[in-house]
Amino acid sequence: MRRRVVITGIGLVTPLGAAAEEVWQRLLAGQSGVDYITHFDASNFPTKIAAEVRNWDLSDVGEDPADWQSQGRHTQFAIGAATKAIRDSGVLDSPLDPARFGVYTGSGEGQQDFDRFTEMMVAGLQTGQLDIVAFTRKGLEILDPVLEMEQEPNIPAAHLASRFNAQGPNVNCLTACAASSQAVGEATEIIRRGEADVMLAGGTHTMIHPFGVTGFNLLTALSTRNDEPAKASRPFDRDRDGFVLGEGAGMVVLEELQRAKARGAPIYGEITGYGSTADAFRITDTHPEGRGAISCMRMALEDGRANLDEIDYINAHGTSTAVNDRVETLAIKQVFGPQAYKIPVSSTKSMVGHLIAAAGASELIYCLLAIRDQVLPPTINYETPDPDCDLDYVPNTAREARCHKVLSNSFGFGGQNITLLVERFTG
Repeated sequence: MRRRVVITGIGLVTPLGAAAEEVWQRLLAGQSGVDYITHFDASNFPTKIAAEVRNWDLSDVGEDPADWQSQGRHTQFAIGAATKAIRDSGVLDSPLDPARFGVYTGSGEGQQDFDRFTEMMVAGLQTGQLDIVAFTRKGLEILDPVLEMEQEPNIPAAHLASRFNAQGPNVNCLTACAASSQAVGEATEIIRRGEADVMLAGGTHTMIHPFGVTGFNLLTALSTRNDEPAKASRPFDRDRDGFVLGEGAGMVVLEELQRAKARGAPIYGEITGYGSTADAFRITDTHPEGRGAISCMRMALEDGRANLDEIDYINAHGTSTAVNDRVETLAIKQVFGPQAYKIPVSSTKSMVGHLIAAAGASELIYCLLAIRDQVLPPTINYETPDPDCDLDYVPNTAREARCHKVLSNSFGFGGQNITLLVERFTG
């Protein structure tokens, strides 16, 4: 028999706050964390808005921010969210073999040093053409090796392992927008197989920088509704025009059930199903018939031995792009048939933006809180129905509803698809 895996701790750092209860209440109130970009001067960019983490630093968890100046925002977000999850779970308050405690993150790259990069470009363009020798020489003079190392996607996992003495499996995956959901799913499998008893899993990311915004603008993926930031992210609405970049981290403590019960741990829910597929189609486009998303949801349902009529809610990937929302709606209808019209579906990205690699784990936490409180977060800015998106998207207002079994979808560039099935723990 495979071992059962439960979630005993949660931690967030988001554009709506860094205390899970505060974030949850603001989500239920339909508040938006989207505003004008302050991280850099975006006045000449097609997109001038994002969902930034504001007025937060590591003093929130008792750290001196000065001690973390060499670490990027992605590492700082990870430390903040993970510290909250570890404290929430109490997992380190009882004996734990470090070799049986692992870390699995879905983390993105760190901050880019644009000032030094600009200095290098200026040095390399003195003759009007790029002199790679001069460019490289300047880089060797001014680049900080520690800062360069800290940009790597695997570094947050290394810092987390060191901070919490987690000597077991340590992995980072970067499967775009599916990354942190995949981290949770793969960490669940590690515990199921008996390779660890506790896993700290989740993701952290920020792409709110000139390269990130430029790249997504070139892909025409971002909303340009600059005159109404709070209304820019509008999943499933007919007038949606792209997603809104967010940033932050979401972390959970996964624990083998019997261990959690033995120490009297709080249990938010049980991960019972995990699906992972690829579209095998195009890098930037989902398959038009949603084949990867369909097989992914079916895999999670089969893994969790769940019937179609048992799913009470779906937290959609719901990016607010024309293609994603239409294809995800189609996929849900293909999986659930007529039952699809009876299942509430909502996108919390309408409020916190798209946290990219960190999106899935934070959305899983919202699912756990929905199960706890039996209330569903809304999709805000849903004003004009789209004939291609005709499901129940919990428009604009939170809703009290039965919520025992929930699917959380995460679909990423490259065609990665992850679905997690989480259930109310009943013993």
